Amino acid sequence: MTDLTIEERATWRHSDLGERFELALPEGRIDVFRRGAGEPIVFVHGVLVNANLWRNVVPRLADEFQCTTLDLPLGSHARPLPDADLTLPGLARLVVGALEAMRVGPVTLVGNDSGGAVCQLVAATRPDLIKRLVLTSCDAYENFPPPAFGFLKLLASTPGAVAALAAGLRLRAVQRLPIAYGWLTFRPIDRDASDSYALPPSAVPGIRDDLRRLLRGLDKRHTLTAARSFAGFVRPVLLAWSADDRFFLPRYATRMAEDFPNARIEWIPDARTLSPEDQPALLATAISTFIGENPSALVRNPAPAREDA
Repeated sequence: MTDLTIEERATWRHSDLGERFELALPEGRIDVFRRGAGEPIVFVHGVLVNANLWRNVVPRLADEFQCTTLDLPLGSHARPLPDADLTLPGLARLVVGALEAMRVGPVTLVGNDSGGAVCQLVAATRPDLIKRLVLTSCDAYENFPPPAFGFLKLLASTPGAVAALAAGLRLRAVQRLPIAYGWLTFRPIDRDASDSYALPPSAVPGIRDDLRRLLRGLDKRHTLTAARSFAGFVRPVLLAWSADDRFFLPRYATRMAEDFPNARIEWIPDARTLSPEDQPALLATAISTFIGENPSALVRNPAPAREDA
């Protein structure tokens, strides 16, 4: 894709996600991708990635399920939403609005990273829209954002800092640094997808302003509020957790499995936070198996023997 302009690279989405269409919501227009038919699955990504995160998961599920992938205003989106509330509760309302507008519920809702935190608030406020909940490694409880990324909120309050971050992310070497995507995966993300994650804040007008507002709104009180609702969410929950995550340690999955009344853990080996990048086949199998399970068969699995401090 070297012949594309920087804006075209920033807004590129993989054809394996399926048909692309716009969804008009009160907050603005978002892009949605749909592929397959059958029981509905809706995928929610996190900060500074986009729908491309699921490009290797959707094809493995679309023969059995209707896979819908949301492209949300989390810093790597294709169209700005200047009037949207980009706090965690605002993003949860955006997902609720999308589910209602698409009339696909109740769904299996799948979230990764900060998108998992969004899904927790959707479960807390509109459990009627969810048939099953899948949380891969994600923010939860007091771990929002993880301490290693706490500097992002400071950046949002420092003049020129978000612009400097956006400019730095144009460089492939910067993208692989630990403060960017380097510790979120074991393997380098392929160039096309990585560019679609890293380039929008500098290449697409208005996205940098959205990112600044988003980072300002990071606050653990929202995930702590969501956690207080876990005991009342009785639908099946799968915690498809990366066994080697540096930021969302196994203890968070274990804690959530104890707090949700109908949950189990599936450890995804050889994967860090972005398991859809590291282990899409294992993640897709875990989701498919979970959908086919008898909810009464869910059991809690112990954490891996080793956990880094």
